[in-house]
Amino acid sequence: MTPRERYVRLFHFQPVDYVPDEEFGWWDETLTAWHKQGLPSEINDNGKGDFFFGFAQTDWAPVNQGLIPGFEHKVISEDENHVIFVDGSGVTQMANKGGRASIPKYIRFPLETRDDWEDFKRRMDPTDPRRIPSNIDEIVERLKTAENPVGIGMGSLFGWIRNWMGFENLAMLTIDDPEWVEEMVDYLADFIIACAEPVLQKMEKAGVKLDVVSMWEDICFNNGPMVSPKFFRAVVTPRYKRITDRVRKVGCDLTYLDCDGDVTQLVGPWLEGGVNIMFPIEIRGGSDPQQMRDTYGHEVLLKGGVDKMALIEGKEAILADLKRLDPLVRDGGFIPHVDHRVPPDVTYENYLYYLREKRAWLGIPEPPPYEERLEELRKRDEIAARNFTRTDTVKT
Repeated sequence: MTPRERYVRLFHFQPVDYVPDEEFGWWDETLTAWHKQGLPSEINDNGKGDFFFGFAQTDWAPVNQGLIPGFEHKVISEDENHVIFVDGSGVTQMANKGGRASIPKYIRFPLETRDDWEDFKRRMDPTDPRRIPSNIDEIVERLKTAENPVGIGMGSLFGWIRNWMGFENLAMLTIDDPEWVEEMVDYLADFIIACAEPVLQKMEKAGVKLDVVSMWEDICFNNGPMVSPKFFRAVVTPRYKRITDRVRKVGCDLTYLDCDGDVTQLVGPWLEGGVNIMFPIEIRGGSDPQQMRDTYGHEVLLKGGVDKMALIEGKEAILADLKRLDPLVRDGGFIPHVDHRVPPDVTYENYLYYLREKRAWLGIPEPPPYEERLEELRKRDEIAARNFTRTDTVKT
């Protein structure tokens, strides 16, 4: 069974030889800490980490949906401990220098008025040729014979606006000027589809089936969503439906959406919009995969749900947490993995133990030694470099 067959069959509740071996990744500080605990120093980012540990991969059809041009990244001031800068999305923020990463202090957001929104729209021209790699025909041809699932990213309808406007500002705007919020969400839906359209058409013409769509929001915290489910269902859900209806024409009926925190109240509106894979199901954030399955049955699909705090606590906690998820694995439509990026509090020893126990539990074979896969990694990096000959310098 190929990884692609395994992925698609599992999410359609069909028998598989074993559950796909997926993980979400690690914070940079985690990899730095693990270098002192035995991880090879050249494994210094999430892509290399995925390959080093031998996790399942997805082959992505590339589309650049970032701001073109992006805002100029510039440092405003800095001292021994902090730096104030403007990032590529125009947000002015203060960040700590050195040490463990933390959420920056946001000072000013670039999207405050309707005039600002017009500037953003100018940066979101879906016809800009830099949105599609110059070698897209080569990429599509390669996807025809892909053994991994074939996916495409379809952006965000609410999270992008939150990034540009700020959490509190957007939450208040849903009350003070809901029509403007709906206008922005509507524009983003059209923009996302239009950006992807040239690639989707090439895939259709070449007979390439799209297996999965990825989206993200990050609009929830441990007390629920930043916006009322009623507003979300009325304004955002129909725009998700517009996106998922388009990709279904390429044969894709799987869409996963990345959102941290307690997403319980938004699962229903997402499902209604065609978003059917909940990810990463952050346990301490308030999300519960078993509750989702009990409520929505096989309509909801699941990725994540392993409590990262169990990996901090140690081996007994790890085993107990995997046992907690066993009924869901047996029910199907579920890929268990850590419910967010692994924090540096997790030791390298505990992580390796978690992987061994997870693989034994799910019947996942151990991958070949890393040294035997280095040539494959080199070829993959060369292909990735060619994929983005047109878009790699674009600020997003």
